Amino acid sequence: MKLSLFALAGLALASAGTLAVAQIERLDLPTMVTRTDDAVYGAIVAKEVAKVVSEEPDGPTLYFTKITVDGYSLKSGQPTVVDMWYGGGFVSETEGVHNSEAPSADDTKVGNKVVAFHKYEYNMGNGLSGNALYAWHGGLYRTFENRAGEAIVLGRGEGYAIGSNVKLSDLDSQIQ
Repeated sequence: MKLSLFALAGLALASAGTLAVAQIERLDLPTMVTRTDDAVYGAIVAKEVAKVVSEEPDGPTLYFTKITVDGYSLKSGQPTVVDMWYGGGFVSETEGVHNSEAPSADDTKVGNKVVAFHKYEYNMGNGLSGNALYAWHGGLYRTFENRAGEAIVLGRGEGYAIGSNVKLSDLDSQIQ
């Protein structure tokens, strides 16, 4: 009995050590800007889910959601249209996967105005390449207009690149 309890305690300790290593990265705005290719402000004009099948016989089938943002680059100020991918999504009511790190369905509705940070990835899985929404839900920020007609970017709290609400014009200056 002592050996079993000892083995169980050792397993618990080893598991706790493994969990302690895995953690979510905290990003401030300067770090987010240096790790991404660009940030875009604009409207989500399209959203679709792709089923990406592995070329390996027993390889996984992966699901990715693509949002298209039509707006302008916060780094260059130039107009741009960018497709951005993140993991998860459903191609039908019964086929697809949930992903806890994906942005919410409310955040990615067509018509929403957002700030989105992206970075090109050569293989997100099963050979899919393109602009990945950086930090998935941590790289997408909804916006609204205040009474003066200014765009306000909604902060997500401490540990996110945009921790508190900020005027888009102020964020634009900080990124440039």
